[in-house]
Amino acid sequence: MADPFDAALDLLRRLPPSSTQKNLNGIISLRPELEEDLLSSVDVALTSRRCTKSGRDYLCCDYNRDGDSYRSPWSNEFEPPIEPEDAADLIPHGRVRRMEESLNAGFDVYRELYYEGGISSAYLWALDEGFAGVVLFKKASSAGGSAGKGGWDSIHVLEVNESATKRSAHYKLTSTVILDLGMSSAAVDSLELAGNLTRQTQQDLPLNGLRDAEVEQGHMSNIGRMVEDMETRMRNLLQEVYFGKAKDVVGDLRSIQPLSEAERDRAAHKEAISKMNRG
Repeated sequence: MADPFDAALDLLRRLPPSSTQKNLNGIISLRPELEEDLLSSVDVALTSRRCTKSGRDYLCCDYNRDGDSYRSPWSNEFEPPIEPEDAADLIPHGRVRRMEESLNAGFDVYRELYYEGGISSAYLWALDEGFAGVVLFKKASSAGGSAGKGGWDSIHVLEVNESATKRSAHYKLTSTVILDLGMSSAAVDSLELAGNLTRQTQQDLPLNGLRDAEVEQGHMSNIGRMVEDMETRMRNLLQEVYFGKAKDVVGDLRSIQPLSEAERDRAAHKEAISKMNRG
């Protein structure tokens, strides 16, 4: 008999990507014991909340969640509040929190430049020989009113292992982009394009400076470049895979060339073949 967790993942892979959250909730309602494993293994479109202290929006994921509470990167507090003994282990302090604040400030500028809107959030936590974290971006669009919609969700999970001298670090980045596009009109009826793409990269990068502040700034620069490069690469891949392939398929099914031009091309082709045969 198949393992329930594997069966759930297999089922989710075969259902429409745009309905992953709905289907995930349905599976969890049937098998509540799978909730933690599924939420940590299945990528779904990000949701957002508003930080009551700062008034700023932040993104929610499994990495800043404890039960039904989520930690705001702006206030560094869980909302609703959790037990103090749990918060001590889940809330970052010291240099990890300083780097988290720097990442949120830096990616907030990046988001405004590249996304021209949307929401970004970054969360870090300490490891024995370094730290780990996640950088999130979400942009939703309803350009065209009720006829069109679009959603882009980026999830960048990183793990950083520092050398003993803190002169360099090994960075492992796993990135997932969830794309959801759709439109409805009298001309095309209803069209939906949804899916996700995951890529991974690893790099050993130097850290300049001896003071803690310089090492922290080095980490921020390295992470920023890696995330920016990965986002650019994945955007180009999505453009090629989603739109390039879709255009090729539609072109094979039906030509958009006017009938008169198509007839001219066929006649010229036929004439060329005829001349070759006579020769």
